[in-house]
Amino acid sequence: MKRRLVLTAAASAAVLAACGKKEGAGGAAGGKAAATVPVSVEAIAAEGKGFNVGSTMSTRVIYVFFDTQCPHCAVLWEATRPLRPQARFVWIPVGLIGDKSVAQGAAIVSAADPIATMDENEKSVMAKGGGIAAMGVTDAQKDVVKKNTELFNRFGFSGVPTIVGKHATTGEIVTIEGSLPAPGLAQRFGLSQPGG
Repeated sequence: MKRRLVLTAAASAAVLAACGKKEGAGGAAGGKAAATVPVSVEAIAAEGKGFNVGSTMSTRVIYVFFDTQCPHCAVLWEATRPLRPQARFVWIPVGLIGDKSVAQGAAIVSAADPIATMDENEKSVMAKGGGIAAMGVTDAQKDVVKKNTELFNRFGFSGVPTIVGKHATTGEIVTIEGSLPAPGLAQRFGLSQPGG
């Protein structure tokens, strides 16, 4: 019984894993930065710049702060697929892991088809290929990602992915730091279970 509890705890930790902040990117690696403002869905909607995936007409909006170099973000990208018909996911790139993250995030947001570009990046990250080549990205496009990172840091989040939205029935703000499988996401945000 004790061994099962240890394994279950380890599995839960792996599922909830997140990529921590790089030293110098707003805090010590993996350390929680002090929030300067309370988490606000309205502030994220007004200031965060990302791209939409899922039901564009949905009143249910879930924001995902991600880093293009984060393998946990790639896992979450796949986990959200079955929930996309129920909600609009806004993926907001931040630069926590390095300069490459800023350029790749800018390339994805400014792409003609950001969803296809994100698919390509996440497949590469999962295959340990380092993500997409981000050639020709302008400083103005990189500034979008840098401002997203400032917004992320203002709330004191400690790692990516960070998921923020309102529960579908209670309206309460839900914040998850780390990746969850689709059933866990559905439960936390009050969505229907995938395939159910």
